[in-house]
Amino acid sequence: MLKRCGRRLLLALAGALLACLLVLTADPPPPPVPAERGRRALRSLAGPAGVAPVRGLGAAAVAVAAPGALAREVHSLSEYFSLLTRSRRDAGPPLGGAPRPSDGHPRPPVEPLAPRDVFIAVKTTRKFHRARLDLLLETWISRHKEMTFIFTDGDDEVLARHTGNVVNTNCSAAHSRQALSCKMAVEYDRFIESGRKWFCHVDDDNYVNLQALLRLLASYRHSQDVYLGKPSLDRPIQATERVSENTVRPVHFWFATGGAGFCISRGLALKMSPWASRGHFMSTAERIRLPDDCTIGYIVETLLGVPLIRSGLFHSHLENLQQVPTSELHEQVTLSYGTFENKQNTVHVKGPFSVDADPSRFRSVHCNLYPDTPWCPHTAH
Repeated sequence: MLKRCGRRLLLALAGALLACLLVLTADPPPPPVPAERGRRALRSLAGPAGVAPVRGLGAAAVAVAAPGALAREVHSLSEYFSLLTRSRRDAGPPLGGAPRPSDGHPRPPVEPLAPRDVFIAVKTTRKFHRARLDLLLETWISRHKEMTFIFTDGDDEVLARHTGNVVNTNCSAAHSRQALSCKMAVEYDRFIESGRKWFCHVDDDNYVNLQALLRLLASYRHSQDVYLGKPSLDRPIQATERVSENTVRPVHFWFATGGAGFCISRGLALKMSPWASRGHFMSTAERIRLPDDCTIGYIVETLLGVPLIRSGLFHSHLENLQQVPTSELHEQVTLSYGTFENKQNTVHVKGPFSVDADPSRFRSVHCNLYPDTPWCPHTAH
């Protein structure tokens, strides 16, 4: 009896040991729970309804992604990151980290703007009234005289008959920094008195494309700090600021060259008042002993801490105007003419006038922009 029970016990133990050995040496099947846990993790990454809450993408970007690439369940990390990359590409750059729109591409308008909202100051001198101003009065100024104010240094009855917006600044006719700053001081005060939204300064050798100018300015708010233009230097200008009678300090800042034109919003112009209004502009210019356009940059960048917004749509005779693409002339805000590296410097434009008849090319540009002008040949496009 005892022997029989002992054999049964040994057989049972041997069977149990064999079963344990078989379990330990066999390959276990993939457990279902960890796999399900992995899918839940991917769903949590995708967010509700399969939309990925990607840091850096705002609500607008998520709305773009929702009906598309990520609006379904993902089953692997590689698939998730592939879809995430695609959704970021479709949605555009992350909000907050996006670069400023290029001035070569249209910016969406942010506020309505009419010609009467813009104050264009044209700086000139009496000896150039016939040689330069008559050309501007015949071309771009003729389209919107209410926008344009001519600042000069002498009375001219012929000029006054063409336009009522002529201001005799009573400044010197010399091309000195003091004379230039004197005229800029008058321009600034007249703009503030006008109540208009934008102040734009150009020289008497600039062509202003008024429609392009309005498009550009409408893409910024006039109540914000906006200083638009093109530097003539490839680095900030170095200057010495006179702090007191016996104290000076070095300063450096960017400025938009007046030869290409620049624009300032009313919001920023009002902040410039302590250094620019009622004769203060002249004394501010003396602090750095630089011309008018440099003084504007000094006030805006150094004293107010507002950076210049560079725009390639402004052009002066200091650059090679032949490099302005003919196909993009209608997008440019200002053009100029003169000499560059001892050669005639004008934009290359096909027009109804020969170079001899139109050496500045302004008439040809004007007829391309406004073919309905009475004196433009009917063949102009």
